[in-house]
Amino acid sequence: MKKIVLLLFVIITIKPFLFSQVIKGTVFEYNTHTPVRYATVYFNGTFIGTSSDRQGNFKLNSIKDIPLTVSAIGYYSVTISDFSKNKPLVIYLKPKIYELEDVVIQSKSLARKRRRYLRLFKEEFIGTTNNAEECEILNEKDITFNYDSDDDTIKAYALKPILIKNNALGYKITYYLDKFEYYKNTRATFFSGNFIFTQDLTNDNTKPQLYYQQRKKTYQGSRMHFIRVLSTGNLKKSAFIVKDTKNKRLKINDLVYIDNKSNTFLRNKGKIIIEYKNPKHFYDYTIRKSGLEFFDDLIYFDESGFFNPGLKWNGDMGQQRMADWLPYEYTLDRVE
Repeated sequence: MKKIVLLLFVIITIKPFLFSQVIKGTVFEYNTHTPVRYATVYFNGTFIGTSSDRQGNFKLNSIKDIPLTVSAIGYYSVTISDFSKNKPLVIYLKPKIYELEDVVIQSKSLARKRRRYLRLFKEEFIGTTNNAEECEILNEKDITFNYDSDDDTIKAYALKPILIKNNALGYKITYYLDKFEYYKNTRATFFSGNFIFTQDLTNDNTKPQLYYQQRKKTYQGSRMHFIRVLSTGNLKKSAFIVKDTKNKRLKINDLVYIDNKSNTFLRNKGKIIIEYKNPKHFYDYTIRKSGLEFFDDLIYFDESGFFNPGLKWNGDMGQQRMADWLPYEYTLDRVE
């Protein structure tokens, strides 16, 4: 599963985020139309965010082409991808309503079930990579499950954001979980939500170099790395080989469409195979193989590594979870 041949060096130049205009708006509750205080307004997967005030008002510097997300404790998140930066936003959040019976974890059998469910949740949400072993959820008590259900699906709920400390990459993350489902029969998982990086731990003087190396190793061969390579147009000179299901090697023009506004899109190629060889200096010469399937005809992406939903990743890239996610601000000048 993790074998491939790879060759060359690729130079990636990622433009810094361009702050252009200030986005202003007000956050309300959907049912009551009352202001939502202290909602988090942010660009998903970045460090960039702010909070609404006591009247629900906020303002935030906009950045290029990444959707704006609004989250608050006890509400479903809202993501806005198409809006005018010249007109104040009015955003409504819907309360989270979970039909759960109050369950008191007293019996030994129920306590064992919670431990089992929590272990499964962490494997599917945080991951099972080396990075995942060094991640911790700081507020596990805020996560609950459908303990009394006998059906095929294990569901996780969190009214409060999940707080993650990634000791491998040196980040703290706040994740607003909207949905988590694990299907026992197929062993498939679906979860959705939004997150913001809230702290860079490189101020710990004993670990900056370790964080640097771990981030670099995590980045190389990742989904972010692949999308950024596509944005440069240098797929042929990169460490990636992309093929269709008939083993035909694909070129950049087969995968990327640029419209007349200079927006970049991934073309729907049905199912493709992505191969990547680890850099030499990590002493790992195996080939990583991943699969990518498309659910939409065109998927928007940009040079930061951001891409719209509509893709299904499997193989090595499909194994990446929260423990292996880097902020869109992450930059790397040279990838070997």
